[in-house]
Amino acid sequence: MKSLKKTRRIQVIVVAFVALALSTAIIGYALRDGINYFRSPTEVVSEPPAAEELFRIGGMVQEGSIERGLGTQVAFVVTDCFTAVPVTYEGILPDLFEEGQGMVGQGRYINGTFEAVEILAKHDENYVPAEVADMQEAQNFCAANG
Repeated sequence: MKSLKKTRRIQVIVVAFVALALSTAIIGYALRDGINYFRSPTEVVSEPPAAEELFRIGGMVQEGSIERGLGTQVAFVVTDCFTAVPVTYEGILPDLFEEGQGMVGQGRYINGTFEAVEILAKHDENYVPAEVADMQEAQNFCAANG
């Protein structure tokens, strides 16, 4: 009788472990497209992602780089002080989007140009994502030291 209880207990533990592993795999599979990695322009140029990979790039909008096209088309350059990446976007830009300000764009890197599907701009003076803050510090250092 004790052997039957022990066997049943082992079976329950094995089934629970398999169910946990299976649910973890299903959750990971479902989230694979929802995870977007943040990269700086230097990282994008040094290790270009695959053309189909959706990711976020962040940095400062380079002074004098904004060019408006027909309708809602816009092109500009995002930089982290060390490397610059051209960006194209079709859509309405956020109100706070301007040259010399921090931005984060989501899209794909195709043929040396970041084709954005979404652009986010710094929204106030109090909050700045850590990655963008680091780039702003580098930008201020570069501006001060020529």
